[in-house]
Amino acid sequence: MARADDVARIRDALRTAAEAIRPFTPGQVDFETKGERDDPLTEADLAADRVLKEMLPQEGEGWLSEESADDLIRLECDRVWVVDPIDGTREFVEGIPEWCISIGLLEGGVPVAGGIFNPVTDQMVVGSLETGVELNGVPATVRDPGPDRSMTVLASRSEIRRGEWDRFERDGFSVQPCGSVAYKMGLVAAGLTDATWTLVPKSEWDVAAGAALVRAAGGEVTLASGESPVFNKERPKFPHFVAAGARTRAWLVAECLND
Repeated sequence: MARADDVARIRDALRTAAEAIRPFTPGQVDFETKGERDDPLTEADLAADRVLKEMLPQEGEGWLSEESADDLIRLECDRVWVVDPIDGTREFVEGIPEWCISIGLLEGGVPVAGGIFNPVTDQMVVGSLETGVELNGVPATVRDPGPDRSMTVLASRSEIRRGEWDRFERDGFSVQPCGSVAYKMGLVAAGLTDATWTLVPKSEWDVAAGAALVRAAGGEVTLASGESPVFNKERPKFPHFVAAGARTRAWLVAECLND
C-alpha cells in the first residue's frame, strides 16, 4: 500500500507540473543559458520545479533537482526524490515533442519508483519495482529481442549529429534520434522501443526515473561496462549507461558497446 501511495503521488505531481508548464508554448518560449554547455533554462522549468518540490518530499526525505541548489543533506536520507522538471529543455525550446517531466524515487540509493510524462504526446509512464509499470493506465513491459539486429535503438540527436553513432552502423540495428534521455528510457520501459544508451556523461536527474521504470518493467539499466549504477552520490553523474531488456542489454554490452 505504501508503494502504491508513492506511485499515486508521482502521478499527481506529474499532472500538476504539466499544468504549471501549460502557459508556456513549446517553440515560442524565452530562455536563458546556464552552465559550461550553455544549456537552455526557461521559466517553465522553474515553475515545474516549484510544484514538484511542494508536492513530493515529505519530512525526512531528500531532494535532488536539476533546477534547485543541491542540498547535500540528501546524502543522509534513505528516501530521496530525484527530478528533472523538464528533461529535454532544448527540445521544448525548439518545439520538438521529445521532452518530459521526470520524477524518480530512491531508497538506499536504489531507484524504486518513477514516472515520466510527455504532455505533448500525452504519454505517462509510471510504476515501481513492486507494482510494475503502466503506460496511460495500461500495464506495460519491456521488449527484449536479445541479439536481434532488427531492433530499434533510440539515440541522442546531438550524439548522432557529432558522428558518435557512426561506429554502430555495421551492427545493423535501426538507430532513431530522440531528445530527452528520460523520455527515451520511458519509451523503453513502456515497450515502445527496444533500447537506448548514452555515450556522454549524464546526471542522476536525467536517468533516475527511467532506471526505476525500466527495471520495474522487467529490463535492466547498467553502465556500458555492465556494472549497476549507484545513485544519490555526492557528485550525481554517470559516465554513460544502457537501458534495455535483460537479454538485449547483455548482448549490446558484450558485442556493441565494448568492442
